Amino acid sequence: MTTHREPLPSVLDTIGETPLVRVHVSPDEVPVYAKLESFNPGASVKDRIGRYMLERMLEEGTLDGGGTIVEPTAGNTGIGLALAAGQLGVEAVFVVPERFSVEKQRLMRALGAEVVNTPTADGIAGAIDRAEELAEERGGVVPQQFSNPLNAEAHYETTAPEIDEALDGEVGAVVAGCGTAGTLMGMARYFREREPSTFVSAVEPEGSVYRRTVGEDPPHGEYKTEGIGTSDAATNELFDVDLVSEIATVTDERAQEELKRLAREEGHLVASSSGAASVAALNVARRIRDGELDAPYDSVVTVFPDSSERYLSKGIYGSFEEWQG
Repeated sequence: MTTHREPLPSVLDTIGETPLVRVHVSPDEVPVYAKLESFNPGASVKDRIGRYMLERMLEEGTLDGGGTIVEPTAGNTGIGLALAAGQLGVEAVFVVPERFSVEKQRLMRALGAEVVNTPTADGIAGAIDRAEELAEERGGVVPQQFSNPLNAEAHYETTAPEIDEALDGEVGAVVAGCGTAGTLMGMARYFREREPSTFVSAVEPEGSVYRRTVGEDPPHGEYKTEGIGTSDAATNELFDVDLVSEIATVTDERAQEELKRLAREEGHLVASSSGAASVAALNVARRIRDGELDAPYDSVVTVFPDSSERYLSKGIYGSFEEWQG
């Protein structure tokens, strides 16, 4: 971001230290603060894990210098990994379900990566299977953001401490969308270690099935909110239900209403996962204010993962019907 006042040796050194900004409509008594991850050089929260995972893997020897990574991704992780791979001398191949953002796939290719598409109907599970096959064929390594502890560790070591410092340690609740669950798990572990009563809300779109991890049986359905949710919670190995106070479900329609409101009223050009996170975070803040939830501090933090610019071709700012179509 623009707070750097000295020349930096690499674009990787611009990752992190993103702004933490209050959501205007949050209650005065319990403000909501959002981490604006589009300020990263690859314009998403996944830049953090791209750099962190590859650097650790190279240090640990699980990835050889000049080697190849093959990763299943909905897009932003591919951009973050491609950005880091190009600077660290690593070849990158990404397996992406066809229905995901064309903009993201073009950016991965622009950063020097190869993109392999899989059928939409096979979901991310199909992309994971294909990535494993390609890695075996090419002698590559699968970082596997869905199961690699380095994913959550990146947020434990970077995102959470930045928030902690900005709010002088006074974080009452953590609310974040769950795709791989790495962002939320890293932050949840960090803040729960310091204050066990920190309220933690995992956010998923309606149609996702994270709630099956707590004994519920929500029907799986299609949803347009990208980057969060799951069709099979068994593939999301990082998700630790013991670190979560609740799983909040947000409909596509509410997520879109909120992302449009955030742009119109607050100047945030964010996408549907940010809209869902904002809806859930504001709900938590109001419940804390009204005495319905206990939290150690009167504050809520969330993450706005990326920018709406990557979804313009999908009509994200149009009517709900246009976006759904």
